[in-house]
Amino acid sequence: MANIYNSLKNVFQDLKKENSTNTAFVPIILVLLSIPMAYVLNSIALGILFLSILISFKKENFSLQRNLIFPIALYLLMALSFIWSIDKDSTLKALSKEVALLVIPLAFLAMKNFTEEQKQKIIKYYSYGIFLFVIFYYLKAVIRFCLTQNTDVFFYHELVTKDVNAIHVSVYVSIAFFYFIKKNSKIWLDYVALVALLAMIFLLSSKNIIVTFAILLVLYFIFYIKISKRMRVRNLIVFIAILISVGFLGKIRERFMIEYESNMSDSTVNDVISKGDAKVYNVSIRQAWTNEKFRKNDFFPGTAFRVYQFRIFKELVTEENVFFTGFGLNASYPKIAEKAVQYDIYTGDQSNNYEGYQSKNFHNQYVQNFAELGIFGFLLLMAMLLINLRNAFKSKDFVHFAFAILMISLFLTESFLWRQRGVVFFTLFYCLFNSKNLIKANNTNL
Repeated sequence: MANIYNSLKNVFQDLKKENSTNTAFVPIILVLLSIPMAYVLNSIALGILFLSILISFKKENFSLQRNLIFPIALYLLMALSFIWSIDKDSTLKALSKEVALLVIPLAFLAMKNFTEEQKQKIIKYYSYGIFLFVIFYYLKAVIRFCLTQNTDVFFYHELVTKDVNAIHVSVYVSIAFFYFIKKNSKIWLDYVALVALLAMIFLLSSKNIIVTFAILLVLYFIFYIKISKRMRVRNLIVFIAILISVGFLGKIRERFMIEYESNMSDSTVNDVISKGDAKVYNVSIRQAWTNEKFRKNDFFPGTAFRVYQFRIFKELVTEENVFFTGFGLNASYPKIAEKAVQYDIYTGDQSNNYEGYQSKNFHNQYVQNFAELGIFGFLLLMAMLLINLRNAFKSKDFVHFAFAILMISLFLTESFLWRQRGVVFFTLFYCLFNSKNLIKANNTNL
């Protein structure tokens, strides 16, 4: 008990010390750790951050940094799209959700620059905070299992709720995992965190993130870790064995097998969704791209659905002549719904509270930007990703590199920035990693 008290006391004193040096230190940690919480708490944390900058603002701290202009420019383009939006109400509502693209870069432009050591400490506190969230999710799942005897509570959206989103949490957890794995002088708690975070990534069952995470792990062991070649190979083999064995767990294997079978053959039966004689058929990638009509009992696995969404995006850009402007921020839904009618896809069952495919966005950030903000919205997004990747290589910080690769991969399958949690997460880490550190300090693994 005394050790816990001393540890908490040391944490408090460290936070107090760093915040006295830079008043944005604690507010930034609060913003990051409030992301998985209720939206209102995250909005309050953002307000605290901006207020702390206003109170402590000094003219000499302001610096116009080119890297931070891009998210601001993207937000201004979103606001400008209201002029030509085909759904002005939706665009206006979405602007408040996307305000992090404006507020966070402005805060970084106006605040005192962090040292490299302070940046690493922010990532440290973020990672320990995510570890605590993971423990909470595990405890909640165990309690729910004891009450229901349903193993689904340990997997995917059931583990973290659909609103918080399993795919998004996979990204949060992956960043924390790479902090712990690269940390020098690990204590027992760090090893516990590594195991808990690794298990969580697989239980959340995001196929894209699992594959990207595995590739990043291999790259870490081959190029980054500073140990003998023999130890490096041994550790790599152990982790690959763990990854393969975990991949055979029922629910995780089930999600990968649906993708594999549907991609290899047309109209395979989905045994998970089918009930009795009411067969449900998986749509293959080929069918998603070529079918002129679909059936009400056709199910789109993840990859096939994204191929279908890219198909209708391509058609819409050509038919509606929106190459330069897009439809307006968050205004593409009516056009997606029109395509759903055209192709006769499943549009839901209100009596059973089942939503249809026509109510989903493009599930691809590149496509989403292009469809709603035109070519310039797409180019601004690409500029941020390329700047982030270039600086990740230059920094030789593996957490930064992991963030850059995860975002590039995630944006292929999710409209991450069109969700409040997603836009706050991306914008804050983008600014943290790519803002200019005028005060140099030793790059230490804390």
